[in-house]
Amino acid sequence: MSFHFPVRVYWEDTDAGGIVFYANYLKFFERARTEWLRHLGLQQQALKQETGGMFVVIDTQLKYHRPAQLDDMLEVSAIMQDKGRASLVIAQQAQRLEINGERTLLCEGSIRIGWVNVEKMKPERIPAQLLELFS
Repeated sequence: MSFHFPVRVYWEDTDAGGIVFYANYLKFFERARTEWLRHLGLQQQALKQETGGMFVVIDTQLKYHRPAQLDDMLEVSAIMQDKGRASLVIAQQAQRLEINGERTLLCEGSIRIGWVNVEKMKPERIPAQLLELFS
Protein backbone atom coordinates (compact mmCIF):
# COMPACT_ATOMS: atom_id res chain seq x y z
CA MET A 1 0.00 0.00 0.00
CA SER A 2 1.82 3.09 -1.27
CA PHE A 3 0.67 6.71 -1.15
CA HIS A 4 2.32 9.78 -2.74
CA PHE A 5 1.75 13.42 -1.82
CA PRO A 6 3.12 16.52 -3.60
CA VAL A 7 4.86 19.22 -1.54
CA ARG A 8 6.25 22.53 -2.79
CA VAL A 9 9.16 24.01 -0.82
CA TYR A 10 8.24 27.50 0.39
CA TRP A 11 10.34 30.24 1.94
CA GLU A 12 9.06 29.31 5.41
CA ASP A 13 10.48 25.77 4.96
CA THR A 14 14.05 26.96 4.43
CA ASP A 15 16.91 28.34 6.47
CA ALA A 16 18.88 31.50 5.68
CA GLY A 17 20.73 29.62 2.90
CA GLY A 18 17.54 28.67 1.06
CA ILE A 19 17.89 24.99 2.06
CA VAL A 20 15.04 23.07 3.72
CA PHE A 21 15.56 23.07 7.49
CA TYR A 22 16.16 19.44 8.51
CA ALA A 23 13.22 19.22 10.94
CA ASN A 24 10.77 20.27 8.22
CA TYR A 25 11.06 16.86 6.58
CA LEU A 26 9.14 15.57 9.61
CA LYS A 27 6.39 18.08 8.78
CA PHE A 28 6.35 16.92 5.15
CA PHE A 29 6.13 13.30 6.31
CA GLU A 30 3.30 14.16 8.72
CA ARG A 31 1.31 15.81 5.92
CA ALA A 32 1.74 12.75 3.70
CA ARG A 33 0.63 10.36 6.48
CA THR A 34 -2.42 12.52 7.22
CA GLU A 35 -3.41 12.60 3.54
CA TRP A 36 -2.77 8.84 3.29
CA LEU A 37 -5.28 8.31 6.12
CA ARG A 38 -7.77 10.61 4.35
CA HIS A 39 -7.26 8.58 1.18
CA LEU A 40 -8.27 5.51 3.21
CA GLY A 41 -11.42 7.34 4.36
CA LEU A 42 -10.10 8.22 7.82
CA GLN A 43 -10.04 11.70 9.29
CA GLN A 44 -8.08 12.03 12.49
CA GLN A 45 -10.51 14.36 14.25
CA ALA A 46 -13.44 12.06 13.47
CA LEU A 47 -11.43 9.03 14.65
CA LYS A 48 -10.74 10.78 17.93
CA GLN A 49 -14.41 11.66 18.46
CA GLU A 50 -15.79 8.28 17.38
CA THR A 51 -13.28 5.95 19.05
CA GLY A 52 -11.69 7.98 21.84
CA GLY A 53 -8.29 7.14 20.38
CA MET A 54 -5.72 8.69 18.10
CA PHE A 55 -2.38 7.99 16.45
CA VAL A 56 0.73 9.62 17.89
CA VAL A 57 4.33 9.45 16.71
CA ILE A 58 6.37 7.30 19.08
CA ASP A 59 9.62 6.83 17.14
CA THR A 60 11.37 8.35 14.15
CA GLN A 61 14.52 7.45 12.26
CA LEU A 62 15.65 9.69 9.40
CA LYS A 63 18.51 9.70 6.94
CA TYR A 64 19.30 12.80 4.90
CA HIS A 65 20.79 12.31 1.43
CA ARG A 66 20.59 15.63 -0.40
CA PRO A 67 19.11 19.04 0.40
CA ALA A 68 15.85 20.37 -0.96
CA GLN A 69 15.83 24.05 -1.85
CA LEU A 70 13.39 26.91 -2.20
CA ASP A 71 10.74 26.28 -4.90
CA ASP A 72 11.61 22.59 -5.35
CA MET A 73 8.68 20.30 -6.09
CA LEU A 74 8.79 17.20 -3.91
CA GLU A 75 6.90 13.96 -3.79
CA VAL A 76 6.55 12.48 -0.31
CA SER A 77 5.58 8.84 0.01
CA ALA A 78 4.06 6.81 2.83
CA ILE A 79 4.23 3.02 2.67
CA MET A 80 3.08 0.61 5.37
CA GLN A 81 6.17 -1.23 6.55
CA ASP A 82 4.88 -3.09 9.60
CA LYS A 83 1.54 -3.50 11.34
CA GLY A 84 1.23 -4.44 15.00
CA ARG A 85 -1.66 -4.54 17.46
CA ALA A 86 -0.93 -1.09 18.92
CA SER A 87 1.36 0.57 16.37
CA LEU A 88 2.17 0.93 12.69
CA VAL A 89 5.54 1.56 11.06
CA ILE A 90 5.40 3.77 8.00
CA ALA A 91 8.36 3.99 5.60
CA GLN A 92 8.60 7.46 4.09
CA GLN A 93 10.68 9.22 1.46
CA ALA A 94 10.94 12.75 0.14
CA GLN A 95 12.09 12.92 -3.46
CA ARG A 96 12.68 15.97 -5.66
CA LEU A 97 10.86 15.85 -8.98
CA GLU A 98 13.43 16.87 -11.58
CA ILE A 99 12.61 18.72 -14.80
CA ASN A 100 13.58 15.67 -16.88
CA GLY A 101 11.07 13.51 -14.95
CA GLU A 102 13.65 11.78 -12.79
CA ARG A 103 13.49 11.73 -9.00
CA THR A 104 16.26 12.48 -6.52
CA LEU A 105 16.04 10.93 -3.06
CA LEU A 106 16.47 13.67 -0.45
CA CYS A 107 15.38 12.13 2.84
CA GLU A 108 14.02 8.78 3.96
CA GLY A 109 12.75 7.58 7.25
CA SER A 110 10.81 5.14 9.32
CA ILE A 111 8.04 6.54 11.50
CA ARG A 112 6.28 4.45 14.17
CA ILE A 113 2.83 5.68 15.13
CA GLY A 114 1.05 4.25 18.15
CA TRP A 115 -2.61 4.20 19.08
CA VAL A 116 -3.43 5.88 22.39
CA ASN A 117 -6.55 6.46 24.46
CA VAL A 118 -7.11 10.24 24.32
CA GLU A 119 -8.37 10.66 27.88
CA LYS A 120 -5.72 8.50 29.55
CA MET A 121 -2.93 9.16 27.01
CA LYS A 122 -1.98 5.51 27.33
CA PRO A 123 -1.33 2.95 24.59
CA GLU A 124 -4.18 0.70 23.47
CA ARG A 125 -4.78 -1.78 20.70
CA ILE A 126 -5.71 -0.29 17.36
CA PRO A 127 -9.44 -0.96 16.76
CA ALA A 128 -9.95 -4.03 14.57
CA GLN A 129 -11.91 -2.14 11.91
CA LEU A 130 -8.94 0.20 11.45
CA LEU A 131 -6.42 -2.62 11.23
CA GLU A 132 -8.50 -4.16 8.42
CA LEU A 133 -8.11 -0.96 6.38
CA PHE A 134 -4.32 -1.28 6.55
CA SER A 135 -4.27 -4.84 5.13
